Amino acid sequence: QLSLVESGGGLVQPGGSLRLSCAVSGFTSDNSVITWFRQAPGKEREGVSCISSSVGSTKYADSVKGRFTISRDNAKNTVYLQMNSLKSEDTAVYYCAARYGRSCISFDSVMNLWGKGTLVSVSS
Repeated sequence: QLSLVESGGGLVQPGGSLRLSCAVSGFTSDNSVITWFRQAPGKEREGVSCISSSVGSTKYADSVKGRFTISRDNAKNTVYLQMNSLKSEDTAVYYCAARYGRSCISFDSVMNLWGKGTLVSVSS
């Protein structure tokens, strides 16, 4: 059964850290790309970061560069998003999504599978 399950969201103060996890089931492929998206209230969904399985390429949105780090543990079929120096504008529902592909170049590619999301709230 194909599924993506996000976890690790919660409430954190500005400047704090969280690590999101995306557990991947059934989508085992040497040519896959996992992307984290987020959607804040009243705003459009935006790509945050992505990572490919084959060449290990990564991409980050300008707004999170230097603060977020994406990684994957293929043995555990899990992708992580380490988020440091969190800001109030990072508040959103974070989704992971998967597609077939070899490289992570654009956030505009059509995704094959989506998770249900996890809420990240950054507030004092």
